[in-house]
Amino acid sequence: MTSDAASESGPRRSRTAASRRPLRRMTARGRDEVHRVASPLELFFDLCFVVAIAQAGVQLVHAVAEAHAAEGILNYAMVFFAIWWAWMNFTWFASAYDNDDVLYRVVTLVQIAGVLVLAAGVSRAFEDHEFLAVWLGYLIMRLALTAQWLRVARSTGGGERRMALRYAGGVLVCQIGWLGLLLLPESGRPWLFLVMALAEMCVPPFAEKDFSTSWHPHHISERYGLFTIIVLGETIAAATVAVKSGVDENDALGELLPIASGGLLIIFAAWWIYFVVPIHGHLSSSRKAFLWGYGHYVIFASAAAIGAGLEVAVEQAIGEAHISTLSASAAVTLPTALFLLTVWVLHARHYKVGVAQQLVLPTTALAVILCTLLGDWAVLAAGIVSALAVFVGVTLTARTVAQEEAAGAPAT
Repeated sequence: MTSDAASESGPRRSRTAASRRPLRRMTARGRDEVHRVASPLELFFDLCFVVAIAQAGVQLVHAVAEAHAAEGILNYAMVFFAIWWAWMNFTWFASAYDNDDVLYRVVTLVQIAGVLVLAAGVSRAFEDHEFLAVWLGYLIMRLALTAQWLRVARSTGGGERRMALRYAGGVLVCQIGWLGLLLLPESGRPWLFLVMALAEMCVPPFAEKDFSTSWHPHHISERYGLFTIIVLGETIAAATVAVKSGVDENDALGELLPIASGGLLIIFAAWWIYFVVPIHGHLSSSRKAFLWGYGHYVIFASAAAIGAGLEVAVEQAIGEAHISTLSASAAVTLPTALFLLTVWVLHARHYKVGVAQQLVLPTTALAVILCTLLGDWAVLAAGIVSALAVFVGVTLTARTVAQEEAAGAPAT
C-alpha cells in the first residue's frame, strides 16, 4: 500500500468507526444530502400507527352507523389529531437529527410503545369519553420526544441549542395542558382540544423563530407520501373486510358490488392524484413547509375517513346501519371531496397551467358531493367521477406538454 493510499484509508476508517459507535452526538444532518430516503426504523414507526388509525376508523364507523355522526366526527377529529401530531413531531425531528445510534433507536421504540397505548384507549375515548389511556400513551411519546430534543441541546450550542430547548419546553407544557381532558367536564373538552391543538401547532414556529432545523425536503415529501400510502392501504383493508363480511353473512354481493367498485376507483384515484407531481420542489422555505405539513392533517384524516365511510355504506346496504341511504352515501362522498380539494390546495395547484387544469380537482370535488343524491349508486358514481378527473388531468397535461414542445421545437 502506498503512503497516499494509507493516508486516504486512515480518515475513511475513522469515519466508518465513528458511524458504528453505539452513542453519537446528535447533530444536524445536511439538508443537501443526496439519496436521502426513509430508514427502516421510520417505516416500522409508520406501520405501528396503522393500529391507532384503524381503531379511530372503527369507532367512527360505529358512531355514524348508529346515527351519531356529529359526536363521532368530533371524537374522530380529536383522536386523529393526537395520532397525526405525534407522527408529525417524530417525522420532522428525524428528518433533521436522525443519527441512528443505539439510544436514538431505543427512544424511538419507546415512542412506538406510546402509540400502542394510545391505540388501546381509542375505543374508551369514543364510547365513554374516557381519555386516560390516550393521555398516558401521549405522555410516553412526548417524554421520549423531549429526551431527543434535550440530546440535541446537549450536542449543540448557540441558536440551535436554544431552539432545541424551546422545543423540549413547549412539548412538556402542552402535555401538561392536555391534562384538562381528564379534569374538565365533558362539555368543556372540545374547547380545550381547540386551544391545545392551536398551542401545539404554535410550538414549532416559536421554537424555530431564530434558528431553523435542517429538515430534508425530499425526505420529508417521501415520509408524507409513504404515510399517505399507509392510510390509503388501511382504507382498502377496512373496506375489503366490510364487503367480505357482508357477502359471507348476508349473501349481498349484488348490493355491495357497486360500493366495492366505486370505493376501489376512489382510492385508486386518490393515490394517483396525490402522487401525480413531485412535491419536494415546492418545499423551499420553512413557512411553506409548515403550512404544507399542517394541511396534511386534513389529507390523512379524510383519507382514513373514506374507508370508514365505505364500511358505513356496506352496513347500510345490508340493513345493519340505522341511517338513510343519503347519510351512508355522504359518509363516502364528503371525505372524498375533502381529500380532493385539500390535495389541490396543497399540491396540485402549484403545478397546474391554465384555468382548465386548475379547475379539474375543485370541479371534481363538487361533482363527487352531488353524487350523494344518487342513492344506491352514489359510491359507484363518485368513483367514476374521480377516475374521470384523473383521465382529464392526464389529457390536459399531455396537451400542455405537447404544445410546449411544439413551441420550443426548431423550425423545419
